[in-house]
Amino acid sequence: MAKFTSWFKERTTKSSDSETEKAESPLGDSKEKEKSTDAQNQPPTQLEKAKQRLVQLVAKLPGGHKPLYRRYWFWAGLGIGSGIVAISYGVWSIDRTLPEKTELNAVVREQTLTIKAADGTILQQQGEATREQLKLEEIPDQIQKAFIAAEDRRFNTHNGVDAQGIVRAVLSNVRSQNVVEGGSTITQQLARILFLKQERTVLRKLKEARLAQKLEEQLSKDDILERYLNLVYLGSGAYGVADAAQVYFSKSVNELTLSEIATIAGLPPAPNRFSPQVNLEAAKQRRNLVLQRMYEDGYITAAQKQAAVAEQLTTKPSSPKRWQVEAPYFISYIQKELPKYVPAEILNAGGLTVETTLNPTWQQAAEEAVAKTLRNQGRWENFKQAALVAIDPRSGEIKAMVGGRDFDKNQFNRVTQAKRQPGSTFKGFVYATAIAAGKSPYNKYLDESVVIDGYEPKNFSERFSGWMNMRDALTRSINVVAVKVLLDVGFQPTIKLAHNMGIKSELKPYYSLALGSNEVNLLELTSAYGSFATQGLHVEPHGITRILNRQGKEIWSADFKPKRAIDAETAAIMTWMLRNVVNAGTGTAAQLGNRPVAGKTGTTDDARDLWFIGYIPQLVTGVWLGNDDNKKTWGSSGSAAYTWHEFMEEAVKEMPIEKFPERPQVEGRKGIIKVQPVKPRKIVKGSAASAEATVDEGSSGRSRRRRSRRRYSQQEQQVDQGPRRRRRYYQQENDDSSTTRRTRRGFRNSESTAISNSESSSSDNSQRRSRRLRTDFSRPRYSSNQSSWRERLRPSSSQ
Repeated sequence: MAKFTSWFKERTTKSSDSETEKAESPLGDSKEKEKSTDAQNQPPTQLEKAKQRLVQLVAKLPGGHKPLYRRYWFWAGLGIGSGIVAISYGVWSIDRTLPEKTELNAVVREQTLTIKAADGTILQQQGEATREQLKLEEIPDQIQKAFIAAEDRRFNTHNGVDAQGIVRAVLSNVRSQNVVEGGSTITQQLARILFLKQERTVLRKLKEARLAQKLEEQLSKDDILERYLNLVYLGSGAYGVADAAQVYFSKSVNELTLSEIATIAGLPPAPNRFSPQVNLEAAKQRRNLVLQRMYEDGYITAAQKQAAVAEQLTTKPSSPKRWQVEAPYFISYIQKELPKYVPAEILNAGGLTVETTLNPTWQQAAEEAVAKTLRNQGRWENFKQAALVAIDPRSGEIKAMVGGRDFDKNQFNRVTQAKRQPGSTFKGFVYATAIAAGKSPYNKYLDESVVIDGYEPKNFSERFSGWMNMRDALTRSINVVAVKVLLDVGFQPTIKLAHNMGIKSELKPYYSLALGSNEVNLLELTSAYGSFATQGLHVEPHGITRILNRQGKEIWSADFKPKRAIDAETAAIMTWMLRNVVNAGTGTAAQLGNRPVAGKTGTTDDARDLWFIGYIPQLVTGVWLGNDDNKKTWGSSGSAAYTWHEFMEEAVKEMPIEKFPERPQVEGRKGIIKVQPVKPRKIVKGSAASAEATVDEGSSGRSRRRRSRRRYSQQEQQVDQGPRRRRRYYQQENDDSSTTRRTRRGFRNSESTAISNSESSSSDNSQRRSRRLRTDFSRPRYSSNQSSWRERLRPSSSQ
């Protein structure tokens, strides 16, 4: 009764509230009714239908009367769903650690570096690199089938992972109680080679399988097989089938017999264990197993199999070609240049292929020319090192580089690392500055005894020739005139022009600058002379043309643009003057028949450095001879010119003859460089200069004969104005008189005679013709305790 009363009260209260709401909003009630009616009349949505079906399905399942958490199918479904989620997450997590899709086209291993010559031949390989990569069509069909039979019988049908093969491998290994068969497909092995480390973990195996599937999606079967056959490690340092054929049998892949093919195809599971060089019996057993599988798969007949099994397995070992290094000094230069063009992280990752400018034929000719000079002249003239570099002046590409005698004993590159005084080769920049300033090569200077602020330039002949024009002074390499020209044009214009032409080393404003007192390296000096060959344009010397990543994509390419260093007229006039050096001056040993050649010789104190820088329109080459410890030699720059000739004679064999531009008008030209003449504090000339020099020497406590003063020697001073006999690699020295000089101590006990100038009498010439010349150079007498001209005074800032 109490419950009924309570219910009644609630009912009354609700009715009252309802009536109140109706009284307050009579229209609202009618709207609600209309909405309710419309909702009932609308058809159920797809979601509602799905819910109804799910409820009906759940009601029909076993245990429909039980709560959901007590139904076994609920937990089964939850477990399966969780497994699917976990697997999906695991695959996603593994995929995050794998290479991007664009990286799957890799064709070389990581941590490798391959350096190639201009013609594509390999100069050096570092790391686990394949020396000879072949296209699939270049690999014999029997080799392809042998590897498929041995490593992956269902290669052409699976998607990267062969579940049947894995089960078969497990059963085979259990039966034999040893690992006799692997479960990895060829695609999985390729994935491991290219992207994974060799640790034996479950995670690595999962990554390998996933990568294999991605590779199958990205590459064709032929691409996968080609990469595998070129990259698989086959023992004894051989990577790929071509390397293995060379290492084990000293053959190309096309020369291998079926027995040898099967032997190589059996190596991948355990290259060292099955190597015929290590274990011949194990190699035979493995070979026979491969032959059996090839027979079972229908790749060979029973007769072929029996013949191959019966064949004697004989190896003919060779060292892996990837251990061979060509042009080692050039390679060391390239390795030092790489960080300029490629970020450190890319270099550390490796897999790069570097295409270079080197011409292998010219490189061989350069090495032979240097070796020949060191073997002959080096032994006689007391120099033990040499360097040579050849550059295409139009592109700046380095075509040949020899940095020393023996790279294995000394890796110091004398082309790029050694800085030496260039001697008279620097005169080319002094005279070029004068020509660019508007001077005529026929402008005359007085070759005389002179002391400039205490500095006394001396000619090698120890004599003076009087008035002569700049062209003749350059031809005969007259030191006094070169210094006077420098005084006329100024230090800074000369230094600026030399830098514009390619000299990178610091050049200091000393009077001796004209004679090459500032040290430079052979590469920059040779490159700078190339600006004469290209009518005043200079291109930065370089040895790399392209750098490719692991996918074979270009990540850097050379784009060196020519820059104007000097005007074309100046370059043409200088080439005309330098041609005369080769035709009638100090560089006659460099002549190349009817091919025009221009160049300049150079020699420093005591012949410590012997130079020749010469060029034709297509090629500029520089040669240096000397000793690393700076010991004096008994040679002349003629030996350097001879070395240049020996190399160039081979390099130009297939090269058409090109002429230099015609010499422009030399008179009335307007200069494009503003001179800054040097004004010395004190200049003493003639006999007074000799007296001043004597007083200077006496006051400094160094009394001795004036002729024994150490000077910047110029052994190359001579003019070809009289008949002479010349050994093929020497050049005749000229003097202003017919005086016979003393031969150098320690050299052959032979007579050395200077060629007379145009003022010599015919009787002198007759006497000289009758004299048998056994050497073509001579040396001044030196005093060991004399200080060098390099210690002379530097001009004051007021100058």
